[in-house]
This record gives sequence, structure tokens and C-alpha cells, in this order.
Amino acid sequence: MHDMLRRYFGTDDLAQIDPAIVPAGTERMLVDLGLETDPGRKFALWSLLYMLGAAPDLDVAFEEESEREAARNLMDMLAASEQK
Repeated sequence: MHDMLRRYFGTDDLAQIDPAIVPAGTERMLVDLGLETDPGRKFALWSLLYMLGAAPDLDVAFEEESEREAARNLMDMLAASEQK
């Protein structure tokens, strides 16, 4: 996660991301997500995009049902952690 933050936003500290560069960083991430063929890397990209509120729908991002289910599980875990 830290590597992706550095790559797309120039810092590995989420709190230090300059809001002015978020649109460009997320656009690059979306392009990379569309080109990525490794399932693990694709899931990591989608996860960060989800946390930033920029993730595409599951049926767009993932071809395999198992990948969509993993993404739903992440969404559920994050939602549960916000309720505490």
C-alpha cells in the first residue's frame, strides 16, 4: 500500500497527500487498474481506489466472481470498522 501511495501521490502517508494531486493520481490508478493482469495487484489497486472513493463498480473491475466476492468482503470489513 505504501508503494502505491508513493507511486501515485508522492508520499506514503495518506494524511499528507496534497488534495490538488488526488484527481491526477486516481486517474493514473484507474488506467493502471484497467491494464493490470495480475489479480493481486489489481485487487490492491481497486482497494486503494475504494478507500479514496474512486473505485469502479465490481462488475467493471473484476471478471471473476471470486474476485468480486473478495472485494465485497473488504467493503463489509471497512464498513464494520467505521461503525465501531
